[in-house]
Amino acid sequence: MSDQLILKELCRYDIGTFADIIFRNALLHSHDEAFVYGPQRITFAQFNARVNSSIHALCSSGVKKGDVIGILSWNCLEYADAYGAAMKGGFIASPFNPRLHGEELEYLINYSEANTLFVGPELVKTVNSLRSRLTKVKRYISFGVSAPDMLSHRKLLATHPSNEPDMNVSKDDPFLIFYTSGTTGVPRGALYTHRRKLDNTRIKALEMGAKAGDRHIMVLPFFHIGGDSHVWPFFLVGGCNVIMPQKSFDPDAVLQAIQNEKATDIQIVPAQLNSMLSRQDLKEYDLSSLNRIYYAASPMPVELLKQGLEIFGPIFSQGYGQTESGPQITSLPRKAHQVLDRPLEEQKVLSSCGQPSLGVHVRVVDEKNNDVEPGTVGEIIARSDSIMVEYWRRPEDTREVLIDGWLHTGDLGYYDERGFIFIVDRKKDMIVTGGENVYSREVEDVLYMHPAIAEVAVIGIPDPLWVERVHAVVVLKADATATENEIIAFCKDHMASYKAPKSVEFLESLPKNPQGKILKKEIRSKYWR
Repeated sequence: MSDQLILKELCRYDIGTFADIIFRNALLHSHDEAFVYGPQRITFAQFNARVNSSIHALCSSGVKKGDVIGILSWNCLEYADAYGAAMKGGFIASPFNPRLHGEELEYLINYSEANTLFVGPELVKTVNSLRSRLTKVKRYISFGVSAPDMLSHRKLLATHPSNEPDMNVSKDDPFLIFYTSGTTGVPRGALYTHRRKLDNTRIKALEMGAKAGDRHIMVLPFFHIGGDSHVWPFFLVGGCNVIMPQKSFDPDAVLQAIQNEKATDIQIVPAQLNSMLSRQDLKEYDLSSLNRIYYAASPMPVELLKQGLEIFGPIFSQGYGQTESGPQITSLPRKAHQVLDRPLEEQKVLSSCGQPSLGVHVRVVDEKNNDVEPGTVGEIIARSDSIMVEYWRRPEDTREVLIDGWLHTGDLGYYDERGFIFIVDRKKDMIVTGGENVYSREVEDVLYMHPAIAEVAVIGIPDPLWVERVHAVVVLKADATATENEIIAFCKDHMASYKAPKSVEFLESLPKNPQGKILKKEIRSKYWR
């Protein structure tokens, strides 16, 4: 880089791309910390150099612009490197959920068409067991320690140059695929361009009030759009992201990190807030630097939120969205949480998901796509420059949810006269447990594989830790026997353990309507009354 021509250098990459942001920060915030992970502290200039070396390494091994690079790992510093390589190198990043069962990973990796797979150290054994069935993956790159028959990310950084690559990335180039599940349980990849993800990044940075010098404790995973979308607003403005190991949430480690790093921000799901509030020694930590607690990914119980407000003060804010929406659809800012001293009617806002975010249009419509009146339940639909381009390789599915530019969320809700939106149900029978989405149909399909089960309905029921837990209501075949533990273990053998039921209820029959459809609403009622 030329110190004399810094303004000219700043014009190297196209405006509206993450390549431009990475390079800009390397020049303007070169010595400021961009990422912290354990003892590793990486400045913006160092991050840019690591990204450049990653791009040179990938290109030298045959990876081309537009190719998909998969990432299967828990949170770590190298994860950011792989993202950065996609951002500046014109590749498409495809993060996979490490919690998934081997069969599920096999399907997703093949569906993504990834020709390169970055692998975290805990996932090497899993990937090796799938290699013969991952037909399109040509190269495997291990994070951390070296792994047999895999390239070492660490060695690639050390042996490839860190100069700026000769790449031309435009704002309409695709660079990210996030995975969701449809009502059938079949995973679908939401495809994003630089333009769309950067638009969401700017919205969040503006709504949160993020600024240079902020320090964000990252506890949500990179592979979840909620975690991903909260990292880059801080990066955008020159703030620092302190990455926590994500395999399990350790409230003591998180509280210690807030104190040690003098963190200003953290994003959590309700179960994690519950864990923090449950600490007997909570008041022993110096959390005075904390300026914002952002919650998302799962409905927040109002009583739990009130406890948080009592302990931490009115520093909470909320975002609602989906994998397909960018994710920002609505936001409930800090100011809206300052109602504990107000009448109960005014406190009702705490149960809402907020008002439409900046740059986002939101409507609530009936089955004929007509707008409903305030207080009337309908489907929430949204339109913005941040929503996905399409479902990867699934044009028919895309047409079902993107209609005339509007994303049909499948979430049911209503709004009040001030535009606050309240979610009341999910059309897709989705269960949100500990911040993870579980689709009942997917679990039911596995349960129906059990030889003793005649009928089953999977629902979400209240849980003090996970907010919702997966609960199976089962009818056994005549003369068949099965225990709760046996059924749960059966599910864990065929899918990610977090999707498996945590409890099983046995009935002689399931309630049905005249057409024979199982009435889940009736089954749920006794739990949610």
